[in-house]
Amino acid sequence: MKIILRLAIFLIFLNSINLNCQSKIVKIKGGEYIPLYGRDSLMVTIDDFWIDVYPVTNKEYVNYVKKNPNWQRSKAIKLFVDESYLRDWQNDTLLNANQKLNSPITNISWFAAKSYCENQGKRLPTVDEWEYVAMANKTMPDARSLKSYNQFILSWYEKPKTFNQTIGSTFKNYWQVYDLHGLVWEWTSDFNSVLITGESRKDVDKDNNLFCGSAAINATDLMNYAAFMRYAIRGSLKAKYTMKNLGFRCVKDN
Repeated sequence: MKIILRLAIFLIFLNSINLNCQSKIVKIKGGEYIPLYGRDSLMVTIDDFWIDVYPVTNKEYVNYVKKNPNWQRSKAIKLFVDESYLRDWQNDTLLNANQKLNSPITNISWFAAKSYCENQGKRLPTVDEWEYVAMANKTMPDARSLKSYNQFILSWYEKPKTFNQTIGSTFKNYWQVYDLHGLVWEWTSDFNSVLITGESRKDVDKDNNLFCGSAAINATDLMNYAAFMRYAIRGSLKAKYTMKNLGFRCVKDN
């Protein structure tokens, strides 16, 4: 009888662990939306996919580099990270005293973020997938036309050291996803593709005017300064760059 009771308790424990793990990723129902880039206001189709509820945390990345020492600060190949990679850590596997385990990991390169997601059986989101989820507020899948939505995002841009906050500090949006706005900027798989023309955006003349701020001439909503800020930041990055307020989260195909 005792053995059966212990087995039942053990199974309940395992189930609770699985539920906790499952709660960190949610399914996004695909659809169509008009993004804020390019010259033609093209409608983009998003397929169903899964996304992390929270950004990847310091704790998760510490565990990752312990198991994958090639991504530790002293061992990472300089082709893949710049000099600021994990620079606030005490050493290769230890955070500083003022860093919180449940704050989002930052000072992380695109290469490192991509490797982390692939190690989890996931990948980085595309720009369109990220924007599709991030255009939601608490109750609407697309809140971009609301003044309050953009004011919230812009007010975050003015706040210092939001990367020190813990995950879940901001609102849970329509898709049950936290912290897309309010903590850190986030890497995407195609982070600089928006300002680079070519077949990926269905134009073939490689118009150099789409680089930098001139892309705003053709945007779908000239008042959406918050989105322009995101596209401008992405377009200024290189894959080895790291920033104190730049983190990431992962997605998974349906």
